Order: sequence, then C-alpha cells, then structure tokens
Amino acid sequence: MTTNNFNAPISGQTIIGDHGVNQIVQQGTGPADAVQLAGALVALLRAAGPEREAAEQLRGELVRAGEDGRPVDGDQARGWLATVRDGAAASSGVLALAEALRQALGL
Repeated sequence: MTTNNFNAPISGQTIIGDHGVNQIVQQGTGPADAVQLAGALVALLRAAGPEREAAEQLRGELVRAGEDGRPVDGDQARGWLATVRDGAAASSGVLALAEALRQALGL
C-alpha cells in the first residue's frame, strides 16, 4: 500500500500517469487553456504516428480559431480526439488529457 503526503494545497484533476508520475490537469474553460492542454497532449505523444498528427491538427485548429475569433470546428475536434483516444495505448496521461480537452471544448 502506498501513502502520498502533500504539503501544499492541490486543486484540479489528479492523474497517476506512467511510472507512477502524478500529473495535475487543470480543467479551464478558456481558449488559452484548451491550447495549453493540446500542447501538453502533443508533448506526451512523442512518437510520430496518427495520434500525434491528430493532436497537432487539433492544436492548430484551436490556435486558428482563436486568431479568427470563431468557435472550434466541433466535428473535426471530435474526430481528432477519437483518433488520439483510440490509439492512446501510450499512457493513461494521454487519455486523461484527451478527456480534459473534450470537456474544455464542450464536446
């Protein structure tokens, strides 16, 4: 049995990722938060492949939508997140970030 002691306030969703690393995912509601989550998702998907490509396309769409002042294309975002989720045998952290992004985008 493992005991974790934290000496500071913790807020946000906690994810126990690969190799027992704790990751705190802040579930913001603004576009900047969604872009930040997408960047973290791309960083977790180190290997080139359809999952990383989908994450990069999603991050690009988030940035373009912010620059254009328009909403994110929900159908495309759903498709990219599904690609990431379906191929996310990489880690539980990837799945958690994909879910946080889905929630941040209201999909």
